[in-house]
Amino acid sequence: MSAILELTIIDSPAMWIIYLIAVAFTITLLVRVPDAKWFVRASIGVIAGVLLGALVYFASNLLDLFGADLPPAAGLWAAATLGGIGLAIASFKEAKPWRRVVAAIAIVVYLLAGATGINAAYGLNPTLGSVFGDVEESKVDLPNFNADNRQAPAQPLAQTWQPPANLPSAGQRGSQPIPGTTSGFVARDAGVYLPPAALVENAPALPVVITMMGYPGNPDGTIISDVLDEFAAKNNGLAPIVITADQLGAAGVQDPACADSAKYGNAETYITTDVVNWANANLNVIQDPKYWTIAGYSNGGGCAAKYGAKHPDIFKNVISISGEEFPGSEGVDAATADIYGGDTSAFEASKPINIMKAAPAGTYVGMTAIFTAGSEDPTFSAAATAVSQATEAVGISTTLFLVQGADHGGDAVSGGLTEAFEVLYPVLGLSSGS
Repeated sequence: MSAILELTIIDSPAMWIIYLIAVAFTITLLVRVPDAKWFVRASIGVIAGVLLGALVYFASNLLDLFGADLPPAAGLWAAATLGGIGLAIASFKEAKPWRRVVAAIAIVVYLLAGATGINAAYGLNPTLGSVFGDVEESKVDLPNFNADNRQAPAQPLAQTWQPPANLPSAGQRGSQPIPGTTSGFVARDAGVYLPPAALVENAPALPVVITMMGYPGNPDGTIISDVLDEFAAKNNGLAPIVITADQLGAAGVQDPACADSAKYGNAETYITTDVVNWANANLNVIQDPKYWTIAGYSNGGGCAAKYGAKHPDIFKNVISISGEEFPGSEGVDAATADIYGGDTSAFEASKPINIMKAAPAGTYVGMTAIFTAGSEDPTFSAAATAVSQATEAVGISTTLFLVQGADHGGDAVSGGLTEAFEVLYPVLGLSSGS
């Protein structure tokens, strides 16, 4: 079962096999003795399905049902999927039993192909398991380390690190459970990435990134791991250790708005206390906030901005990739009622911009923040601009970057992370010349 869930379905043979199977079923449904009545039914079914798919796409964007515009590819896949289903339904009437079986199976195949295509368009769920919210990665082995050797280095690591001859060519990734010891929050297992430099004997203490994905979403660290493997390859195996933590909760279908609440549990305490304490106890990470980064995408990006603004004593670096302007922005009334008990002033005070405005002068000295979004993602580009202007106003070294041609999908994530680590590598002492 684990092997099936870990099957890669983006830019992979499995993806193309799914598409080819859908094409094969389509051909099977179309190849038949000419029949005018069936042709009319099939034409009506296909046209109706395509129009319904287009209607769903445009209505979703018009009503902002998902908090961001769906990419055009999602609309095309929706139209193609429902058009195929229309063809299959039209093929039931007055058909031989075997054709009815083929038509029934075709409906399932079209749904699978459509989901695969839409998922590929977003580029966020690389495996079959992650599509269904089940990130069943194998547990990653955590190396032993000397807890007394985790102070901030006197010189940047890039200047002192001598990689051994047996340095791995890539890092390792897997999962680890992180209990809600203090918060009581029940979370899914976190993704953990160990860069090449963390996998050798006498490994150095490294910077750490705690990152969070979007809502709905999974604690899947594939994209950030891929990006950091590329950076590590250019920097003698050096990269931060990464924890992709679950800020949503075990069900994965709720949005705690990056806060503690009676309704959804203590999500904020989980990330800022339990995950932080677990990292300190279990990972060979530098014990200095200068080397700690809080990061996230979309919902997770809003959380990162909030936690960075609220906890500069823990995190001196912030990465917000296509992040919300503030947690709960997609449902202000619901967040105010469910998270803050209807207290509007408490909700307003929780916004990153307002947290920073209320902080004493000098609170954010020595901090670095990177905000990115896709150039074709107007809502989240505006959010990135607004929060970056606020961080700059309080003295945080700020970078705002738009990923050209990207919307709210995987290209925005990988492009944003690449820019973020271009900025952060010298700050973290991981590249020469820092």
